[in-house]
Amino acid sequence: MVYRDGFIDQVSEGYEGVAAREREALPEEYMGKTLLQIFIRRFLRHRLAMTGLVVLVVLYSLAILAPWITPYEFDEIDLYNMYSPPSAQHWFGTDELGSDTLTRVLYGGRISLMVGTVVAILSCLIGTFIGMIAGYSGKWVDNLLMRFVDLMLSLPLLPLLIVVAAIKGPGLGGIIIILGLLTWTSVARLVRGSFLSIREEDYVQAARALGASDWRIIVRHMLPNAMAPIIVSTTLMVGIAILIESVLSYLGFGIQPPTPSWGNMLYKAKITMTQYPWLTYFPGLMIVLTVLCFNFVGDGLRDALDPRQTLYR
Repeated sequence: MVYRDGFIDQVSEGYEGVAAREREALPEEYMGKTLLQIFIRRFLRHRLAMTGLVVLVVLYSLAILAPWITPYEFDEIDLYNMYSPPSAQHWFGTDELGSDTLTRVLYGGRISLMVGTVVAILSCLIGTFIGMIAGYSGKWVDNLLMRFVDLMLSLPLLPLLIVVAAIKGPGLGGIIIILGLLTWTSVARLVRGSFLSIREEDYVQAARALGASDWRIIVRHMLPNAMAPIIVSTTLMVGIAILIESVLSYLGFGIQPPTPSWGNMLYKAKITMTQYPWLTYFPGLMIVLTVLCFNFVGDGLRDALDPRQTLYR
């Protein structure tokens, strides 16, 4: 029996050990491959996920490089070109102040994508922490935390967000904190369910019998085996956060002008959308495209990480 840091190798095998039972069912092309290689191959074969990933890389690149792509400033005013339709000079037209819509869409993407990404990370960190404590501890700790999660889920999200945003006041930092603190519940339930299943595995029982501390068992042995639902949830949460931020901005409680976001661009254009429809087409299309691509990527990650999905993709 081989020991390492006071633990038998069998205890530290993690996902490799859990997945060993699945290897006999692998197609011949996967034999001899590591789990990372199998994951990459399966993800690359998911056409919608790869398409979504390419589009997201393009969108993030355009948002980051916005100051170097467009010759205009996002708050530049040109009263001689108000409500100009799409043309060679202004590809997406101009708004009520003569500002270039393409420039505002690119700069708005910086805000919306940043909000979505940071909120997703924040909410998944909170949800993962609460879920793993509840799933590992069990008994009264689990009951207490899950009743709190049930209470949060019973609250109407959008009215609560509007009330909190009105009290906190508009602002980028406030919106991120509010969304992060109110959107973690689904992640917590997923992680809790994974931990309830994982804590009964043999390697967890062996680690506990050898005297490993609770945090060592959670962080080193259990958390790596629960990463699949966490990664997928984080990916899907980005799209959800972008939608919620857009709704708040559309209602006037989110990012405030002149700082552009896709939501407040729609809010500004709602009165004139019938006369000047291009002001709603382009930011609306960006929201739909981004959320759709994140959902595609999330589906691809789920299929690639979940051993219960077909292995022949």
